[in-house]
Amino acid sequence: MAEFKTPENLLYSKEHEWVEFLDDGNVRVGITDYAQYSLKDVTYLELPEKGDTVTAGTPMGSIESVKAASDIYVPVSGEIVEVNEELLDEPEKVNEDPYGSWMVIIKPSNLEEDKKNLLDAEGYQKYVAELEGE
Repeated sequence: MAEFKTPENLLYSKEHEWVEFLDDGNVRVGITDYAQYSLKDVTYLELPEKGDTVTAGTPMGSIESVKAASDIYVPVSGEIVEVNEELLDEPEKVNEDPYGSWMVIIKPSNLEEDKKNLLDAEGYQKYVAELEGE
């Protein structure tokens, strides 16, 4: 299996999104290195609108590549307070830097509860290894 970057300061969903906790209480969300590697060349991205209310575990958009199309899931319930518009114009940046290419910022509404469903870096690495059959 290829080595995938899994920064220690983030939490991860089993749907392959990462969550970064910001100083203002909001969370930044993107897809993991494993997800971008699995998709290959990302060609299109659809994201929710600023102001949308999202629920953890439900699709919030989609990502397409030359290989496949996938839903992007909400890891933390709340309100979308910012959308990375630059990424909509240049979705290939997800392949170049999956942890620098955040997709949305969410103002969480139920963070403590949602955190119970997220994995730390080590837990996510074990999960991916299981998926890969290792």
